[in-house]
Amino acid sequence: MAVVAIPEGEIVELMLEAPPGQIVKFNHEALCSALGVTDDPARVVVETSGSRAIVTVYPSNPLAVMPPPSPADMLMDRYGRIVVGRHHNGRPAHRRLFDKRTGSAQRAFVIGTTGAGKSRTVQYTLACEKRNRIVSLYGDLKGGQSAPESEGQVDWRATSQEEVILMLRSAVAVGEARQRRYAALGRNAFLIGDPDPLMSVRIDEANRLLERGAPYRDEGTYLVKELGRTGRSVGIGIELDAQASHLEELGGSDTLRGMLKEGEVVLLRWSSSMMAQLVADGLLQPGVQPTPIPKQFKPVLLRSQFDQQVDDDDDFCDTQGTAYLLSSSTPTSLMRHWRIGSIEPLPGLDPEILALYGPGEPARLEETSWDAAGPAYAARHDPAAMAVLCQALRDEYAEKQQAAKATSGGGGGGKPRTPDRVLDALGTTEEPLTAEEILDLVNQDGGREVKVGTVRNALGELIDVDGAVLRAGRNLYTLNR
Repeated sequence: MAVVAIPEGEIVELMLEAPPGQIVKFNHEALCSALGVTDDPARVVVETSGSRAIVTVYPSNPLAVMPPPSPADMLMDRYGRIVVGRHHNGRPAHRRLFDKRTGSAQRAFVIGTTGAGKSRTVQYTLACEKRNRIVSLYGDLKGGQSAPESEGQVDWRATSQEEVILMLRSAVAVGEARQRRYAALGRNAFLIGDPDPLMSVRIDEANRLLERGAPYRDEGTYLVKELGRTGRSVGIGIELDAQASHLEELGGSDTLRGMLKEGEVVLLRWSSSMMAQLVADGLLQPGVQPTPIPKQFKPVLLRSQFDQQVDDDDDFCDTQGTAYLLSSSTPTSLMRHWRIGSIEPLPGLDPEILALYGPGEPARLEETSWDAAGPAYAARHDPAAMAVLCQALRDEYAEKQQAAKATSGGGGGGKPRTPDRVLDALGTTEEPLTAEEILDLVNQDGGREVKVGTVRNALGELIDVDGAVLRAGRNLYTLNR
């Protein structure tokens, strides 16, 4: 590709099309070079759709500075959408909280690596839900640290795995109760406030609940699937916020993945392995190539050792909140969320975030469903009572484990499968391992001794079926982290 002359100070838009039978593929760095943009690659934004592409060159990074939201942005429009930010071209970026055309609550999936802006995105959505009188049930599995300002601003804020399970059980029971009431009325869709409020269940750091080895993984996966299956028509939405999109990190459920990818999918900054898994799991269509989001909007500078004018100024723009709305009609249009909260870290609660929630009490669950929600909902604001219920849940699981051990009776029924033992072996190191090294680790775990052929068969299953393991080279294997 020849170098294209870009007029200084102007916005230039190029419409490109690949030859018949081909799709657009590009290297962003090479494209910037061809366009003569060497100072800041964030000035060049690419949108692709199969064989077509739009390349936009800006005089400066169009998303470097974002304002806070206005009160109008936070209120649902006639389509049930809020404005979460803006696209690179200045158009508003919408996210749907409720589909008023079909009467359906929404499923949502927010993905982003550490530091990508996930917590601020969650805070903004929770604040919008409060302002729209949506009942928010929020599980913060970072011990409450992800969104501390949400305390007292949502109907239920759970901060431990046990409390999140109790919260999910209550939400499923409310969904079943609403289903029975609506069936008696002959209703097959949800109407906000007639008579019940819209409800949202959100699990932040969902990997901690649903990853392999998590104590309540099976039940957590089941309850989330139940909400995804039955919640839409009774006004209960479900959202997972996670650092990874890999199926094994989210309960290992194809059904769960299928439900989430048909909802609102927000992709913040990602890792290279995450992008491959998005395509493999069907959350991103083959041939769709979003421009990578760097950790910082900071061009690389080459400096001669003889240059005496060395500027070590560390003033640069981070990319928190920059994302793609994969479920929108423009999934490769780069956008950025509004600036949420103070720019500099604070020693306590952020007053700007608290102001977003606005005055007054949050919306509460309808009284008709209190009995269905059960003792856990009644104890949600009583730490002592909640601690008793969480301990009862731990005791319940301990009894189940004892019963399972007694049932297996040492007959082999409770022995771990070879694929699970292989995953445990790979999890002991960040470095790729050979099949022989994995075999040694597996045979040291105290289980039944196996041969290298058995390990290779297990690796084949984990690569081709589960996708939990990647080939890192010839006879080298690593976890798909």
